[in-house]
Amino acid sequence: MSGDYALEGLSVPESLDQLHDLLQQVAEEHHGVSSTDLMLFETAVIEIAGNVVEHGRPQGTVAWSFTLAVLPDRLAAVLSDDGQEYAVAEDQLADGRWAMPEDALAEGGRGLALASVALDELDYQRTGGINSWTMVRHRREDPAQ
Repeated sequence: MSGDYALEGLSVPESLDQLHDLLQQVAEEHHGVSSTDLMLFETAVIEIAGNVVEHGRPQGTVAWSFTLAVLPDRLAAVLSDDGQEYAVAEDQLADGRWAMPEDALAEGGRGLALASVALDELDYQRTGGINSWTMVRHRREDPAQ
């Protein structure tokens, strides 16, 4: 069973609750998707959306949209926003993956690395004033099913 979902809002903390609710709906409607896949996918989505809420400027006014496709072999989503451009630092990418900050005591910078580990694909593009984060997690078999 496949399904498409969409949601949009402003970069405020309550929007993270909306994303949680949407992903809970996906879990309820797609019993064939493993709980591990859903948990890791949700972790990645919330990490990236949390960055939009926390760092999007002007704060609280950045509009975002989220689309999700539940496909037989993968979960695929795009989170787009009209906030300022995300400046990718050279040391953030290592072998095509988002890297943990080099400073072990750094207070931030771990969210993209965590999302990258939870996903099979994580891509950022800026086009026409829009930031787009593409997220893909290939579905695995759930041993509990």
